[in-house]
Amino acid sequence: MESQTLSLHQLLTQVKSALKSALPFSWWVVAEISELKVNYSGHCYLELIEKETAGDAIKARARATIWSSVFRMLQPYFETTTRTRLAAGIQVMVKVIVEFHELYGFSLNITDIEPSYTLGKLVQQKQEIINRLIAEGVFEMNKLLKLPELPGRVAVISSRTAAGFGDFMDQLIRNPYGYRFNIKLFPAVMQGDEAEQSISGALDTIYAREDFFDVVVIIRGGGAQSELNCFNSYWLASHICQFPLPVLTGIGHEQDETIADLVAHTRLKTPTAVAEFLLNQFRVADERINELSLAISDLVSERVTLEKERLYRIIMTLKPVLKERLTTSSGDLRYLGIKLNGSVRQLLIRKSGIIQKKNADVRTGIREYLNKKRHALEILERKNSYLDPFLILKRGYSVTYYQGKPLRNPSVVDKNEVLETRLAEGNIKSKTF
Repeated sequence: MESQTLSLHQLLTQVKSALKSALPFSWWVVAEISELKVNYSGHCYLELIEKETAGDAIKARARATIWSSVFRMLQPYFETTTRTRLAAGIQVMVKVIVEFHELYGFSLNITDIEPSYTLGKLVQQKQEIINRLIAEGVFEMNKLLKLPELPGRVAVISSRTAAGFGDFMDQLIRNPYGYRFNIKLFPAVMQGDEAEQSISGALDTIYAREDFFDVVVIIRGGGAQSELNCFNSYWLASHICQFPLPVLTGIGHEQDETIADLVAHTRLKTPTAVAEFLLNQFRVADERINELSLAISDLVSERVTLEKERLYRIIMTLKPVLKERLTTSSGDLRYLGIKLNGSVRQLLIRKSGIIQKKNADVRTGIREYLNKKRHALEILERKNSYLDPFLILKRGYSVTYYQGKPLRNPSVVDKNEVLETRLAEGNIKSKTF
């Protein structure tokens, strides 16, 4: 029994030998990259998986390595051909050598890659997403939105430091026409694994303020085609499809349209092309206003000419009628003037006699009134003379004064007081006792 006992190293050495004998050649393997890391030395370490056909359950998993000398050639070859970044989440066909190491275990050494397989898979995945959006009835939703005639309130999703964003802002703000735009940046990561979530988050933020904007612009300036994978995401595309504002894209690549481009209201090649598109909306409105202004001016001028001609015809028609009417009216007025002159003269004669009679009556009435008033005054004068104090004194009466005032009650006078009695011919002073 002990003779059959092996050390772990011996056993793993036999496993290594058996695998090398059983699988001496290289093999083309189809798998999905679930993880990819590049070491500081340039070696690339991957995890390859295979999922169930129906669902996402993993049914196979293996570690893989691309040594730096090979990776330096495979990466640019793959990304240039597919215009897709070699990264986690894509399907690949790779040529591998099965390796087993006593310390590191089982792994696959990748020596070659077939870009056309990945390209086909990407096209297939892209079409599947498009078909899904069409089946859900949302593919054309954003395109059906009406673009405002003057889209001056712009929400921009971009990296704050992107050169494309700077070009976009410069072209709008410094436009030679003097059009004014209200632009608000919603910063987002525009490439890599975080891009999909970051862009969707920016859209959610804009949605909460949709009344403040006319359009949404998604822009990024240049970069590798392989960095556009986030714009082929189902969830981002679905978000754009159902967004309540028109979405314009200027992702910066002319060769391929991403799904985000396909579902957006308007797809433009570059950020500056988006800026030019917005400026053109204002120019079109300007031209339409100028055309309407000229059309209105022409219509007004034509109408004024017609009305002048119409007024001239009316004047020429009325002129002889008015002349005849004025002649007739002139004779009537002269006759009425003569008749009125005689009537006024007769009226004045009649009124003159009446006025003279009225004047005589007024003078008689005034004379009688004055006589009555004069007689009444004479009677009043006689009455007043009877009440004259001097006349009363002359009739034998006197007035006694005490302390300068007429004395009416003797009880108010004390003994040894001086009284003064006024008579018609003088005064008498007396003393009480």
